[in-house]
Amino acid sequence: MKNLRVIFIFLFAMMMACNSSTKQKEEKTLSDKNIPKVVTADIEAGIEANIAKKVEEGEGYFNMTTEEGNLRLQLVRVHTEYLSNLGPRRHFACVDLADVSGDVYDVDFFLEGDPGSMTVTETTLHKLNGKPFYTWKQRKDKTWYRMPVLNATSDLLGVIEGEDKFEFHYEVTLPEMKIAAKMWIPMPQSDRFQTVKLLNIETPVAYQILEEKNNGNSIFYMEFSPEHSGKKLELVYDVERQEKKPYEEASSPTKYLNPSILMPVGDRFQVLADSIIGLKNNESAIMQARALYDYVTDNMKYIKAGKYGTGDAVYACDALTGNCTEFHSLFISLARSAGIPARFAVGASIPSDRDEGGIDGYHCWAEFHAEGKWWPVDISEANKYSALATYYFGRHPANRIEFSRGRDLLIDPGPQIGPINFLAYPVMEIGKTPAFPETFFSFRRKAEQERSEKLVILP
Repeated sequence: MKNLRVIFIFLFAMMMACNSSTKQKEEKTLSDKNIPKVVTADIEAGIEANIAKKVEEGEGYFNMTTEEGNLRLQLVRVHTEYLSNLGPRRHFACVDLADVSGDVYDVDFFLEGDPGSMTVTETTLHKLNGKPFYTWKQRKDKTWYRMPVLNATSDLLGVIEGEDKFEFHYEVTLPEMKIAAKMWIPMPQSDRFQTVKLLNIETPVAYQILEEKNNGNSIFYMEFSPEHSGKKLELVYDVERQEKKPYEEASSPTKYLNPSILMPVGDRFQVLADSIIGLKNNESAIMQARALYDYVTDNMKYIKAGKYGTGDAVYACDALTGNCTEFHSLFISLARSAGIPARFAVGASIPSDRDEGGIDGYHCWAEFHAEGKWWPVDISEANKYSALATYYFGRHPANRIEFSRGRDLLIDPGPQIGPINFLAYPVMEIGKTPAFPETFFSFRRKAEQERSEKLVILP
């Protein structure tokens, strides 16, 4: 879609200059009329001024009416990469606007006028949460028109919208143990977006369920002896997961402004956040968060090398590489330094292109708080699939399971190493030495008519 839009703008501009003689004549005409030169910054200022005026008239919202109802929108960002001067006093702009429901709309604007005095002549909704309503097509006479996109797929590069149902298997093979050992395993919790039921648990020893109160996690705790070396553990869950959208929460978000061990706040992160946000420091928290989101998306590279996988925001800031933990740790440090509450969660992403099989490890994500809601973001996925950058700013798809929330988890009894950085794979200690048991995730997507039968009743 991005390429189509760029092609449209380029070809439209080309049509304004049919041949050299016409161009020379046009330039002379423009000179005679003293039409001022327009740069993209002029168009950006023009669309922002028009939106600000509408927001003032709309009592704090940019109001639009659609067939589905009235939208109350707030500016998220202007797509500066699409700003274009189409000809004498004709301009194009594209912006993201967020509805109070949490939906994010990509809106196309055509404007007329000179710098400092531009008016909007046409407004159309182009995309909803990254899904296009139309694309641009060219007629035989070289003019352009909008073609509706019918039955736009919801399975966008791994995204399942709405809901997903599956069976999830968490398997662990114990390493060789010559002395006593301890293990902590995350226990997925039901909430408003996922219903999790434990179907089966197989373990060579009894277990306890520990409560980590600061983030509301539940954790399996087990103790092993040398004779358990090589034994397997398996936990099987029945999961019904809803697509996660911006949502309200009664508790105060202020504790999510505090630093974590590997996610510092202030100092270099304050300086960097201020430079990224720049002139948006007087804008809404959503616009500021989007600026930070875009910075991490555009500047980091998804590379599993070096000190990746620890969620060290300082390392991420220096190396600008890592996996999902580095992407979201850097974002959280920047957001908190900018006064925007943000938090971390980890689980697994369920493949959308098949209905069973193995899963390639854990996946993590983040949320930030603005306008009275928590906004889900998945920046590493937006980095991999730029077409979904708008979707992942305010959405987590249905095809995933959340294991645990937060960083620096404190439990009793806890590991000798101290607080748990984050909990996805098992944390294990043989004596006082950390161990890393082989862990494997798999799933089986459930047919609509299937129902869970025997459930394990937890103490």
